[in-house]
Parts: sequence; structure tokens; C-alpha cells
Amino acid sequence: MIYLKLFLSFLKIGTFTFGGGYAMIPLIQEEVLNNCWMSLEELIDFIAISESTPGPFAINIATFVGTTMGGLFGAICTTLGVVFTSFVLILIVAKNYDKYKNSKVVKGLMTGLKPAVIGLILSAVISTFLTVFFPEGILLNVFTNVSFWKSMFIFVISLVLVFKKLHPIKVILSSAFLGIILGFI
Repeated sequence: MIYLKLFLSFLKIGTFTFGGGYAMIPLIQEEVLNNCWMSLEELIDFIAISESTPGPFAINIATFVGTTMGGLFGAICTTLGVVFTSFVLILIVAKNYDKYKNSKVVKGLMTGLKPAVIGLILSAVISTFLTVFFPEGILLNVFTNVSFWKSMFIFVISLVLVFKKLHPIKVILSSAFLGIILGFI
């Protein structure tokens, strides 16, 4: 039963999310938390791991949740679930794109989807930000917590490196290195 539930949950996520892995975060968060598959902190940790490992973000996180809940077969179920609809749709689109690319319906669809994807990504950013920096809610005593300032320092350094156009891999490695160093302090 868990395998079917994993497959259907990630099929729903893969079917109703447009814009890639980041846009999936709110749906993944809802499914994972509502089914008590892991805590929000565990999910946020794995989002960080999924982002810094090779491969598509959504597949990484689906595979992790599936492995956690159902071992190898659970991983296969979640991974197939999250990619199934996209796989079928991209086959159809690839076959018919030239024929319909100038259609008003297709252009309207794309015009409507773009802002929705930005909203979903922004929602994921805000949710992740609040969980990382304010894990117990927005309380004034968080500013006296050393962990808050360590995380804020790494965040600011990462932003500076991104705006300096440092390669993303170097930003990830630098942030990981800083996290290790600050973890020992």
C-alpha cells in the first residue's frame, strides 16, 4: 500500500507542477508533511543536499523520500511517479510543437504559467528561509542564537559570491566548507 501511495503522491506532484524542481517544493512539502514521511527540518536538509548533488532536483528528492519510506522499491515508485507525466507530455510536445507553437492557446498557456511558476518558487524560498533562519517561529530571541548568525553569515557570503558571478559549484563548495568550519566553532 505504501508503494502505491508513494507513486500516486509523486505522480500528483509531477503532474500538477510546472517550472521544474523549485516549483515542486511547496507540493513536495505538503505531501511529505501531510503523510508524516519526515519532519520539515529533515525535508529542508534534504532540499539542501538535493540541490548540491548531481541530477535533477525533483528526482533527487523523490528518490530520497521513496528510499526513506520504502527502500529501493519505494525509490523506484516515487521516481517513476514524479517523471511519468513529464515524460509522456514531452513526447507529445516534441512531436507536435512545430505544428502548434504559434497557436494563441499555446501562447496564452505560457503567458499564464510563467507568473504562477515564479509564485511557486517564491513560496518555496520563503518557506525554506523561515525554516532555516526561524525554526521555532519569528521570535526576538532568535537574534541571540549563535546558529542564526552562523546561517546568516553563510547566506550573505553565498549571496555575495553569486552576485560576483562565481560558478554555482564554487558557491556550493564554499558554503559547505564554511558550514563545516562554523560547525566546529
